[in-house]
Amino acid sequence: MFRYYLRLGLLSIRANPALSALMVAAIAIGIGACMTIVTIHYIMSGNPIPEKSDQLFHVRVDSWDPNEAYDEPNEPPEQLTYLDATALYAAGRAARQVISFLSSRVIEPEDEGAKPFQRETRATTHEFFTMFNVPFKYGAPWDRTADETLERVVVINDKLNQTLFGGADSSGRMLMLTGEPYRIVGVLDEWSPVPLFYDLNNGEYGDPAPVFLPFSVAVAGEHGRWGNTNCWKPIGDGGMPAFLASECVWIQMWAELHSDAERQSYLQFLDAYVSEQKTLGRFPRAMNNRLDDVQAWLTYNEVVDDDVGVLLGLALLFLVVCLLNTIGLLLAKVMRRAKDISLRRALGASKATLFGQYIVEAGMIGLAGGLLGILMTWLGLRGIENLFSAYDFVAKLVRMDWVMVLTAVLLAILSALAAALYPTWRASNVTPATQLRIQ
Repeated sequence: MFRYYLRLGLLSIRANPALSALMVAAIAIGIGACMTIVTIHYIMSGNPIPEKSDQLFHVRVDSWDPNEAYDEPNEPPEQLTYLDATALYAAGRAARQVISFLSSRVIEPEDEGAKPFQRETRATTHEFFTMFNVPFKYGAPWDRTADETLERVVVINDKLNQTLFGGADSSGRMLMLTGEPYRIVGVLDEWSPVPLFYDLNNGEYGDPAPVFLPFSVAVAGEHGRWGNTNCWKPIGDGGMPAFLASECVWIQMWAELHSDAERQSYLQFLDAYVSEQKTLGRFPRAMNNRLDDVQAWLTYNEVVDDDVGVLLGLALLFLVVCLLNTIGLLLAKVMRRAKDISLRRALGASKATLFGQYIVEAGMIGLAGGLLGILMTWLGLRGIENLFSAYDFVAKLVRMDWVMVLTAVLLAILSALAAALYPTWRASNVTPATQLRIQ
């Protein structure tokens, strides 16, 4: 029976090509406009590490000014001081833990004819790669010994490896960074989480730094800071040692905790640490420690812009308008076929048969509209990419994966079926006697 309905639907579409094309176009335009914004919202609000996002926690302690909260209503700083980051890290109370900050170095290629160039570097600890499931193409991360002995080692990404070494396995080779030699221990495979959850200070949708090196080496070498640095007390004289002993926050810390019991235990550890520091004259504010998992941290930082939510609402309203136009076109088509419908009813066709036929026809129109809508969505995403071409991160937000493709087709079919309900009900309830008498 379904194949019979498909054949009748195809014949009906061929019999009214202009009207059918208008319905397909109305659905396609609505789907294209809607799915363009849905795709961007989907990527912006995506889970960057779904396999363990509920096990990774951003660590915050409130070491801020006693007279004013870091952020209203009573939020602690988003980063840690050097004193707190290194003390909490040294305690080793989590299954894994990472401290890091963004810096930069001048890369000096081996080729004497190539000019040096500056790139971002991520100063971090050895468990960064394991904690965040960072894939390696060659080599492996450095180990704890490298952190403790200030060994000059680096991990670079594949793009930089292509630039410097033509994509060959560069593990064990030397890399000059601002006049200092570093040994390459690993090369990353493609890895660019969206959003860049582990450090939201320099843009939520940027690329990871192309160079990773030990936190201890960066601190000892007094590498500059490219991230946010906020202080509530004067640093005073004394250069780098004075800065490291200050109340300035500039380091991100993450802890991997596998259960609610581990989380509660770690919070108790933070409370005990802050209590101890209070006896030393630090932490003048009331106890206010936080552990935010990945999704909570993204929500707190409002990674999805409010404007995107407004645009999403407008896009859905536009889709509704397009469906209302489709309903009007379907009604017009049904009224034009009132004589044929009456004749079929008079020959014994049931209401259910007619209803099934027109629903299948609407589904076919919806499928065609969905396929065309995918093209319209692609064009919409390319338009946004060109409009905001000055922003490198936009390219990450205008990619359409198979989830969005299937969503577009499914939404188009469901929309067409919803739009067809009333016209189909009208078609199946045509009174044969009245229509045939008029004819």
